[in-house]
Amino acid sequence: MAYARHWIARPASACTFVAQSAWGWFAALPRGRVAALLDALEAAWQGAPPAASHPGGAGPQRVARRLALGLQAGLACGAGRAALRAALAKGLANARRPVFLLVSHRALDHGRPIAALRRAGAAFVPFVHDLIPLTHPEYARPAQVGRHARRIATIAEQADGVIVNSAATAATLLPHLARHGAAAPPLAVAPLGIEPWRASPFSLPTEPYFVCLGTIEPRKNHLLLLHLWRDLAARLGPAAPRLLLLGRRGWENENILDLLDRCGALGGLVREIGTAGDREVTALLAGARALLFPSFAEGYGLPLAEALALGVPAICSDLPALREVGGAVPDYLDPLDGPAWRRAILDYATPASAARAAQLARLGAWQKPAWAEHFAEVEALLQAVVAVPARAGAPAPGRIPSPLMQPAPLGAVTLDTTAA
Repeated sequence: MAYARHWIARPASACTFVAQSAWGWFAALPRGRVAALLDALEAAWQGAPPAASHPGGAGPQRVARRLALGLQAGLACGAGRAALRAALAKGLANARRPVFLLVSHRALDHGRPIAALRRAGAAFVPFVHDLIPLTHPEYARPAQVGRHARRIATIAEQADGVIVNSAATAATLLPHLARHGAAAPPLAVAPLGIEPWRASPFSLPTEPYFVCLGTIEPRKNHLLLLHLWRDLAARLGPAAPRLLLLGRRGWENENILDLLDRCGALGGLVREIGTAGDREVTALLAGARALLFPSFAEGYGLPLAEALALGVPAICSDLPALREVGGAVPDYLDPLDGPAWRRAILDYATPASAARAAQLARLGAWQKPAWAEHFAEVEALLQAVVAVPARAGAPAPGRIPSPLMQPAPLGAVTLDTTAA
């Protein structure tokens, strides 16, 4: 959303929004309908009520879904592909190399449609968020491991520049690119910005509580917290602090779900909130004694940045990516050191916690990451990319051919940006 808003604020001649069809090819989207979709998505995220101006008083989620399906249906005609060809030709005619900017991992595992855009003269700049399916395949769904390997292969073969969210991600990416025999393209390390949210009224626990924010999956190490809370229930009973789990249920997590669904000792102490809205998450996080972030692997650590931006302390795993985000502020612990986590949680739960007070004092010097700084890094990379010839071995400019790839899942519209 930040990328879409950043570029839709530019003149129409500066950016063409594209989506990938179910047949694989990329096509330009009508700018006005993209703007309407962004408005509907933001309204849905903010919990806006149905608008009287919408047919039948439809809520923003239904409006966004209808707009997305309409955009997808339009990809079947040739007008979008013709508009994309025109945008590419215009950039080349102005002696300025267009850039295909792909800010999600989607579409990276099939490189041929991207190669077609490069043959048409575009540079290619993807955003790599993490390499966890390759570095920690045990935490990924089986199909994701091979898919992510293909994504990295596409980057190694075709990327003219790469955006990463942290130096830790960059350090992990470079050896993988080297294994493909590829010289490293220019990199921009651009931490994600934080948008302020207003908290909405929400029922908060009256007892001291902690928040764990993220999809419930083994990599996030919920199992450690649930076993700790079972131990706290045996030691302290109802006097134990509370734990709120914010995030949907993910994959490969049978043992975690067994504890959530069948462990009676956790009743009343552990509360699974699920996928609450952003305003509710803000309210719950703001009232917590601390964010608990015992993850085994991260590419960035957005929940940590969000907690610190709200002035909420954090107890988190000692990972390079999290240290980049938190600096000297959080208390960092080994994700395998259960006794240390227990001691920290019991300490932070008390009103007179010296460790919590010390972290709050450190928090005063922490600077939250800003989107303006992020896009300054991105813009500098794009300028560098368009200023140099195509990478060695890049296909020569030509027309966009018919697509040659497996169909993408129907019902999914991926918005990317092409900066021309």
